[in-house]
Amino acid sequence: MFKLILIATLGAWIGFANPLFQFPLAALAFPLGLAWIGLRATSGKKAFKYGWMSGTLAAVGCFYWMVIPVQIYGGLPWFIALPCPVLLAAFIGLYFAFFSFGMYQAGRLLNGIPLCLLAGFAWTTMEMLMGTLLSGFPWINLASAFAPWPFAIQGASLVGAFGLSGILTTLAVAVLLYSTYRSALWLALGLTISLTCFGLYQTSTVDVGSRDYTVSIIQGNVDQGLKWSPSYQAETIKNYSKLSLDAIHADAPDLIIWPETAMPFYLQDHTPFRKAVEMLARDTNTPIVTGSPAYRIINMKTNAYVLYNRAWLMDSTGRTTQFYDKEHLVPFGEYMPLEKWVPFDKLVQAAGNFKSGEDNHPLRLNGVALGMLICYEAIFPELAQKQVERGATVLLNISNDAWFGNTSAPGQHLSLSIMRAVEQGRWLVRCTNTGISAFIDPTGRIAAVSNQFRAESLSLKIAALNKMTVYHQIQNRLALFVYVMTLAAFGFIGYAAIRNKGIAT
Repeated sequence: MFKLILIATLGAWIGFANPLFQFPLAALAFPLGLAWIGLRATSGKKAFKYGWMSGTLAAVGCFYWMVIPVQIYGGLPWFIALPCPVLLAAFIGLYFAFFSFGMYQAGRLLNGIPLCLLAGFAWTTMEMLMGTLLSGFPWINLASAFAPWPFAIQGASLVGAFGLSGILTTLAVAVLLYSTYRSALWLALGLTISLTCFGLYQTSTVDVGSRDYTVSIIQGNVDQGLKWSPSYQAETIKNYSKLSLDAIHADAPDLIIWPETAMPFYLQDHTPFRKAVEMLARDTNTPIVTGSPAYRIINMKTNAYVLYNRAWLMDSTGRTTQFYDKEHLVPFGEYMPLEKWVPFDKLVQAAGNFKSGEDNHPLRLNGVALGMLICYEAIFPELAQKQVERGATVLLNISNDAWFGNTSAPGQHLSLSIMRAVEQGRWLVRCTNTGISAFIDPTGRIAAVSNQFRAESLSLKIAALNKMTVYHQIQNRLALFVYVMTLAAFGFIGYAAIRNKGIAT
């Protein structure tokens, strides 16, 4: 089993984005190895055990960067910070353990093409649950490993990233079984040819729109250790203002974008800092979208308040009449789900718990509707889906990946964001503090990308699009179909196993 664990683990480490070397095709070794473990195991217990070990090791390689925000910026000691990614990986590993266990059970009754198809349904179900249960964290999305190859991810416009992961898993298991079942070989060839041909067709024919709307991304590269210092606030505004003026003079953008919490103060308060931002928008006649913390007083007598992670739209007159409050908050970062029982301070450098936004709509400006996604909201398909349902013609992801330093996290975050562009058939503009900032077209191609850890601006003409993808139109029905098929299949397998056991006794 050691070799199978190694195959699965290395497949994840090499296949997903990382700072050293990424080869997307290697990611197929991850589901292949997990399925192989299940089919080779001599008992369900061993399948679960070795599947969990593989999944945990793979997840540790993908989550190691968590140590940085927890220890350096969260202020927790190393002996507490180091186990954090391991504990999360151990939990995520349970999903993969159940996949291997499912393959063990299915392999006792099915073979060939039915087994390959069930593996795909099971993987898709697993990823959907990973994105839903206990707040959800669908960071290890198999399809996103192929984001560097746009032709390979076009299937997401039909079945979404989770569905495409299932198809890729079916392909991987077909490769595993081809020497035993000739039908599996033909299935593998058919899927490979279909995905490639459809991908090449899509990337060459999809209409990316009439690119007549110029957007400038401002990547401030503000040191996370200084960002929230009151003495550094004026320098932060000066930095963003200079970069914005350079972009305005060079490219005359229709819109300036600043990252998540780019303004480390309450922009809603009429302070000199707020007036400086107003003056920039008014003097240049250029609207600005910027991140900033916000608050709402809930009790005037006690001065009690709640906080929001907010994106403001400041128009060219300096008014802020539209905003978006982050909906999907980071557990233990922006809020404490176990605050009464967990004694650790929050990993945010502001007082109080953040509150989720409610009834958010796209920010509208001059005929363009900006569907906002703040930070890791871009890894959740349903949030982009909701913004497009409400009229978004462009997706905008603002983030502060400075938390993660020079690790694999920014690259993984970018890959996951790319999937939202393909799923929804929209341009996605990604603006971050330290990178990776990018313009992504509706086929997932990176049209322009920033350098990491460099203060710079990036400008590009994009298009506001209204056409809906197949995936957008069927998302809810597709999810229900996958759940029902997976549950029915494993229900039948369980029934057959019990019946056969009864006959044998």
